[in-house]
Amino acid sequence: MDQNIFSAAEACLQIADIDTKLALSCEAGVACREGWLDFASAGEPKSIGTARFPERPPRVDPRDLPRRRINTLEGRVALLHAVAHIEFSAIQLAWDHLYRFRGLPETYYRDWLGVAAEEAEHFAMVRERLRELGADYGDLPAHGGLWSIAEDTAYDVAARMALVPRYMEARGLDVTPGMIERLRQVGDERSVAILERILHDEIGHVALGTEWFRWVCGQRGIDPEAEYFVLVERHLKGQVRGPFNAELRKRAGFSEAELARLEAAG
Repeated sequence: MDQNIFSAAEACLQIADIDTKLALSCEAGVACREGWLDFASAGEPKSIGTARFPERPPRVDPRDLPRRRINTLEGRVALLHAVAHIEFSAIQLAWDHLYRFRGLPETYYRDWLGVAAEEAEHFAMVRERLRELGADYGDLPAHGGLWSIAEDTAYDVAARMALVPRYMEARGLDVTPGMIERLRQVGDERSVAILERILHDEIGHVALGTEWFRWVCGQRGIDPEAEYFVLVERHLKGQVRGPFNAELRKRAGFSEAELARLEAAG
């Protein structure tokens, strides 16, 4: 693995092989903790269009994804496959957060590298569970909504922090508790434990998005709460989706005013 964080990020983003991407993410996390990484900027980032994904799963419109009941094996596999795809996309997202935007404090890069390593752990856990159920990642189609937002926000770190951690990933805080409860009702405690670990970590990931969004806005002299909704309107045409888990969102840094405005819009 390259000891420069930006070179390592570029290599990881441009590798399609899943196992290699996971290994590089874990190795980079260790290298960061041990103080082996160099944070000097290494040239300009390549276009976000150069990032590579595995051939499988095929990506389709969300409306074309199959709907299955969770009280069947097929339904649990479909749910876990969707979670696996979100977690794999989140590995790519965390790497791109730190690769694409330069000139930020070193802590920013350390934070998102830590997230990349955690997302790799999440993906590995869900994939192992899929295999225990007789399936694997890539067996079903998936949608590319998370990455399309990353492409749309590649021009600016504030837009990226607002729309990816604080909008798209924050939806996980709203919907994952319900997924956990449905899995518990059908007795799948193994999957419950995995989703509980993911939910715990995702609160921290969204909180990092909040922290860095507000930091960037502060550097620019912009009100972060007003700017958040400007960016939501610009990129998503104000199509806010509820319901919202106010307790978890507060733990991830959402203010009472933001939550009230989201509730009114959703």
